Amino acid sequence: MSSYYKIGKFVSAHGVNGELILLHELGKKTSLKGLGAVFTEDLKNSFLPWFIESTRIKSETEICLKLETINTREAAQKLVRKQVWLPDEEFKKYAAKNAPASLLGYSVIDKGERLGEILELIEQPHQLLCRLEIKGREVLIPLHESTLEKLDHRKKEIRVNLPEGLLDIYLS
Repeated sequence: MSSYYKIGKFVSAHGVNGELILLHELGKKTSLKGLGAVFTEDLKNSFLPWFIESTRIKSETEICLKLETINTREAAQKLVRKQVWLPDEEFKKYAAKNAPASLLGYSVIDKGERLGEILELIEQPHQLLCRLEIKGREVLIPLHESTLEKLDHRKKEIRVNLPEGLLDIYLS
């Protein structure tokens, strides 16, 4: 089974023929040309494919998509606010190396201790929050200049120096 990466979400219907605007986090301008389908999460870890009829670039972070079977504004509206996912192989083709989303699956290491893998990234104005699961609990790790020590793409590791007590907030 392949793993899926969240690349963005449908933010609005466009026009009257069922087109959708995809706000993406791929880190570069792209039309997703050559991509056969995007996916939405129907149930937890159950992904539903939406086959692409056509695409066009709207801006640096937006793509206008026409999906098969979605032919009216009303049908498109039902997909608005849904998160959009790509399988691992496709994600690697379309995401920029420096895109925050490309850090999904990286291991976070604090003071030599492996904390876990990044499950989700939440972009904020002055930092990036990495969502991990440690001992069955959700933990948010901030990445910014004062906590980030080293980023190793080859080993898929992020070394951080977290403030004392940060993990205790989540784990105690």
